[in-house]
Amino acid sequence: MGNLIALGSRAKNHDSAPGKQLTERAVYTVAEVAQLLALSRGTAYALVRDGTIPALRLGGRWVVPGTRFHAWLDSLEDDNNGGRY
Repeated sequence: MGNLIALGSRAKNHDSAPGKQLTERAVYTVAEVAQLLALSRGTAYALVRDGTIPALRLGGRWVVPGTRFHAWLDSLEDDNNGGRY
């Protein structure tokens, strides 16, 4: 029974930092990208389909490569002066 408590504790810690978990992934789903960018899922899918957000079609689903996604975000900051102007 002690092991069950320890597992429960780990699960709580795991859930408490969802952003950290997502930033360590090799690929993201479109729903995860929407969450990271605080967008609706529909808007994220539209941006993926039109090529704004870098993504790959694998079988019947879209995936967003983590390194390309973060590079794209970094380029937005450079292009828009951090969104301040």
